[in-house]
Amino acid sequence: MKLATLKSGSRDGQLVVVSRDLSRAVAVPQIAATLQAALDDWSSVAPKLADVAAALERGEAKDSFAFDPKRVMAPLPRAYHWVDGSAYVNHVELVRKARGAQMPESFWTDPLVYQGGSDDFLGARDDAPVPSEEYGIDLEGEIAVITDDVPMGTKRDSAFDHIKLVMLVNDWSLRHLIPGELAKGFGFYQSKPATAFSPVAVTPDELGAAWRDAKVHRPLVVHVNDQPFGQPNAGVDMTFDFARLIEHVTLTRNAEAGTVLGSGTISNYDRSLGSACIAERRTLEQIEQGKAATPFLKFGDTVRIEMFDEQGRSIFGAIDQKVVRLG
Repeated sequence: MKLATLKSGSRDGQLVVVSRDLSRAVAVPQIAATLQAALDDWSSVAPKLADVAAALERGEAKDSFAFDPKRVMAPLPRAYHWVDGSAYVNHVELVRKARGAQMPESFWTDPLVYQGGSDDFLGARDDAPVPSEEYGIDLEGEIAVITDDVPMGTKRDSAFDHIKLVMLVNDWSLRHLIPGELAKGFGFYQSKPATAFSPVAVTPDELGAAWRDAKVHRPLVVHVNDQPFGQPNAGVDMTFDFARLIEHVTLTRNAEAGTVLGSGTISNYDRSLGSACIAERRTLEQIEQGKAATPFLKFGDTVRIEMFDEQGRSIFGAIDQKVVRLG
């Protein structure tokens, strides 16, 4: 089943069920007004939503309408908890090398995560406002999952069942602000503006064989200014799967329903597949050519992030954004 949140004039929007081909949708206020409300009571609400999804596929859903990704917010427009990981450790190693920082060996065995701003997510077609080009504007293509209530102390083997939805992410980064923030020893804040998500979130079963071992085994296709930038496979070289990440984040705290957990930038050792962020490409250029050549993004630049199934059909819809000057 595929779910989205329409812009409705309220902060949390209106939950809709979307057809598998992303062409039609139907509002479900009689079941749950918002996605957060659905997640709060997922075990009883999900079967009802699935019935609507089945009716929509049969062409029997009442009051269905054309689905327009320009009208959607993030599937969860705001969340109680947004935690982003760095599950592709080869990417972490490269980016740290770019700023002259050594990577501890423990990063290969102990997941690295940070808690980001969850009060202000961007929809898939919303512009990305930034105060200055001098901040080093970068995209980061990722996968994210949404959980139900996950109790403290959950182990990896038990974590799989808590993954209820999957979506794509553009975790915008301001690269020139990162070194100064990390030097303070307190983590990201100003360097991480609002994150954007795909038009729809899907239940893992929608991914078929591509969903296994708590990973999505499909390429993430990234374009910058309509030019191919990369298509790394999200299921390859993922050091920590989502179940392991859930185990990590719940060691000392609960993860309440609606927790959004990101994979970090998707990255493969096969560099011929390109990259899902500019920082990685610049690092590779520096290693191979002695200097970085690819510029960070400018106002007016566009980023498109999408994933397709084996038949070439868009799974989540596209994140398709323009970078704009704040104000």
